[in-house]
Amino acid sequence: MKKGIHLWIGLAGLLFFQTALVLRVELVLTYFYSLIWWSYIVLIDGIIYRLKGNSLIVNQTRKFFLLIPWSVLIWLIFEGFNLVLKNWHYVGVPKEIMIRWPGYFVAYGTVLPAVLETRDLLSALGIFEKSRVPPIPVQTSWYRPLIITGTLCLILPLLFPRFCFPLVWLGFIFLLEPFNHRTGRPSLLGDLQRGRAENLYQLLLSGMICGLLWEFWNFWARSKWIYTVPWVGEIKLFEMPVLGFFGFPPFALECFVLVHFLRLLESRPSGKKKFLWQAIPLWLFFYGVMFSAIDAYTVRSFG
Repeated sequence: MKKGIHLWIGLAGLLFFQTALVLRVELVLTYFYSLIWWSYIVLIDGIIYRLKGNSLIVNQTRKFFLLIPWSVLIWLIFEGFNLVLKNWHYVGVPKEIMIRWPGYFVAYGTVLPAVLETRDLLSALGIFEKSRVPPIPVQTSWYRPLIITGTLCLILPLLFPRFCFPLVWLGFIFLLEPFNHRTGRPSLLGDLQRGRAENLYQLLLSGMICGLLWEFWNFWARSKWIYTVPWVGEIKLFEMPVLGFFGFPPFALECFVLVHFLRLLESRPSGKKKFLWQAIPLWLFFYGVMFSAIDAYTVRSFG
């Protein structure tokens, strides 16, 4: 297959599934989220390849496919918080567990690829390419206050969910950035230390773009999520309270920080492959526990 042809495959999928949704094709209504998002991901990866001559799917295939289980893992962490916060619930999910659980995996596996591919597309288009800020002299003495701040951002929502729920979308940035910076991994602190702001701005914009698409495509699907967010739930754009859209840009930063923190596990100096294979049962156990919890506490109706 000619490299770059996946652009047309993604575009065809996007047009086909969007049309099928308008025509209310039964199968597409239920699985629309996954079908449209994987089409989008393939499409923009193809655009990136045409613009740059390289892309995640074509040139970093292994890294791309590893994003999928990481994406499921990361999103399930937030699903865990939602068991306490109760900010969203699902309706119309398939009744059959043998369809529903793989469906969770396929759907949640789109989150990281969507955010990071959108960021890469902005980069390929040269958006914010020359953005600079005065270099910030990051000190190791900052690490402890940042870690404490991140810990509080993750604990307070569990203790006072009605008032502190927005802090979840900031916590991992503060908590894990010091570890990424200290180990020389890609980090926001490292970017700002060098006076480079393009990655920060691209991630923020990619979060907002993905947020708008998440809510737009979710609104029309049969299997979907509905928000029950305190204080800001009256005025909505699609299913999302308007003020809730401000959570998507920092969520994109969290995705970036979390994936590079987790990649520390991929880059162990010895026994790398063995370690990853040994971790698979733990991943599957965590997936099973969280999928069961979602079924029990977050799903309101089965379609």
